[in-house]
Amino acid sequence: MAIHITGDAAADKILDESPFALLAGMMLDQQYPMEHAFRGPAKVTERFGTFDPAAIASADPEEFASMAATTPAIHRFPGSMSGRLQELARIVVDDYDGDASRLWTEAKDGKDLLKRIMALPGFGRQKAQIFVALLAKQRDVRPMGWESVVGDYALDGHRSVADVVDPDSLQKVRDFKKAKKAAAKDIDTAPCSSPDTT
Repeated sequence: MAIHITGDAAADKILDESPFALLAGMMLDQQYPMEHAFRGPAKVTERFGTFDPAAIASADPEEFASMAATTPAIHRFPGSMSGRLQELARIVVDDYDGDASRLWTEAKDGKDLLKRIMALPGFGRQKAQIFVALLAKQRDVRPMGWESVVGDYALDGHRSVADVVDPDSLQKVRDFKKAKKAAAKDIDTAPCSSPDTT
C-alpha cells in the first residue's frame, strides 16, 4: 500500500521508500499540521541532497539547522526539530546500523515495538501508539499484540495519521481531532458545582 499523507506525490514517495523518512515525519508531527510535518523529509532531501541517516547524523549542527529553517521551514520550530532529527538519525545509525526498519522488523511483539519507538526522541506514548498503528495499517507490520498496545488507534475510522490515505481521509482525521480538542476544552471550562449550603 503506497503512502498518501502529504498531498504531494514526491514527498509521499520519499515516505514510501525510506523507513527513516516515515519515522522522521512522525517525529515532526507535533504542534504542526500533519501533512506539513510529513513533508519535512522531502524538504531536507531537496536541500541537503539525501535523507540518509548517517549523513544527517554527521552534518554540522549549525548548518543543518540553517537548512531546516530555510523557508518553507521543516517545522514551526525548525531549530529544536533539526537537532531532534539529527539525534534520531544518530540513534538509527548507532543502534540499528542506519536501517530504521530494524526498529520494527526485529521487534519481538507489539509491546516490544511500542517500547522501541517510545525510546526515541520526540516520541511520547500516544505518538508511539499512532506510529505503531501507522505501520500496521499502511505497511502491514503487525507484530503479535499490536492492537492491544495501540488501543483505539487500531480501530477502523479516522482518528490519526495512521488512517490518512487521501485528501478526504486527511480532512476526516482533522475534523476528528478538532472535535476531540473542543470536547476536552468543554470539560476544562465546565463550571464547578457549588457546594450545597442548605
